[in-house]
Amino acid sequence: MICSVKQSVSPTINGSDLFLRKKSYPARPVLQLVPALRKPERLGLVSVSRPLHVNSVEKLSFGSVRYREDRIKCEAYEAADQSKPIEPAETKSEAAQKLKIGIYFATWWALNVVFNIYNKKVLNAFPYPWLTSTLSLACGSLMMLISWVTRIAEAPKTDFEFWKILFPVAVAHTIGHVAATVSMSKVAVSFTHIIKSGEPAFSVLVSRFLLGESFPVPVYLSLIPIIGGCALSAATELNFNMTGFMGAMISNLAFVFRNIFSKRGMKGKSVSGMNYYACLSMMSLLILTPFAIAIEGPQMWAAGWQTAISQIGPHFIWWVAAQSVFYHLYNQVSYMSLDQISPLTFSIGNTMKRISVIVSSIIIFKTPVQPINALGAAIAILGTFLYSQAKQ
Repeated sequence: MICSVKQSVSPTINGSDLFLRKKSYPARPVLQLVPALRKPERLGLVSVSRPLHVNSVEKLSFGSVRYREDRIKCEAYEAADQSKPIEPAETKSEAAQKLKIGIYFATWWALNVVFNIYNKKVLNAFPYPWLTSTLSLACGSLMMLISWVTRIAEAPKTDFEFWKILFPVAVAHTIGHVAATVSMSKVAVSFTHIIKSGEPAFSVLVSRFLLGESFPVPVYLSLIPIIGGCALSAATELNFNMTGFMGAMISNLAFVFRNIFSKRGMKGKSVSGMNYYACLSMMSLLILTPFAIAIEGPQMWAAGWQTAISQIGPHFIWWVAAQSVFYHLYNQVSYMSLDQISPLTFSIGNTMKRISVIVSSIIIFKTPVQPINALGAAIAILGTFLYSQAKQ
């Protein structure tokens, strides 16, 4: 082990007197400084059997002999030919970053589970997915506008070009959001998320045949368990509904295009993940509202609302508010986490999120599941995990 010496002395110390302590010693060049360090009996400071590595000498000048303080700092070197001290395995900043990411993931999963539970409760009592989807976007947009006005969050600096690029992303996001809500209004939450775990297959197929991108062989092989698991789960679903199945499939395709448009259009844009999703929600709300009115309409909403209130009571209002708030929060946290983690880590976190939603919804809603159906879900989720590994 080699030690580095850090000495700090007063500005008036004579260099030769410091190391030799003899006024009569003949004048020597400053180069004598390092050899003198090998005489510990004269220094009285440190003794080593190997060469010393001088890190720095502070406040050293050559004048009359006078001492104020001597400070020595020894740092372990991994080998004699290395010039950098050994760094700790994990610094405090790295530990804090890992803790921050862990909090993001835990919050993301918890908010997503709560949203899916309340969303399903609302749709069971109020089967109008277009209005439910609109309320989710409206609530998030209102929350972000209030935070910008009150300066709780800093408003993004955008221009016409930003909103122009955001428009196709918002269209895809709107279609995916409504399609997923339609799916959950027709089938169990667990089944919707099992089918949605097949999104990587759509991503590869779209990128390959429409964009001309190529992937390594392991990526294509990982699609086999994804497609096979989703097919097995769909074939053995006790409460299968074609509208619910197609809604989940359309949602997968729409979100793939959303990701593609987002990656291509937002390169070089200095908008945080939180503000980016807020702008996306606002534009999606403007796109969705006229379609929701045309497809369902205020008359159907009023009749359905009265029925839900009479059956559920005032708690129904809380369900609607909760599903709207938690929808925005879980998406906002997921976009914020993208600023902190790599795409691979995000994909793994998304896979674990689906597992938590599937398991919790089965437990809470007491969804009947056959062993073969559970096996299909497990295979599909495993394929999603393998895809995220092979993609990197």
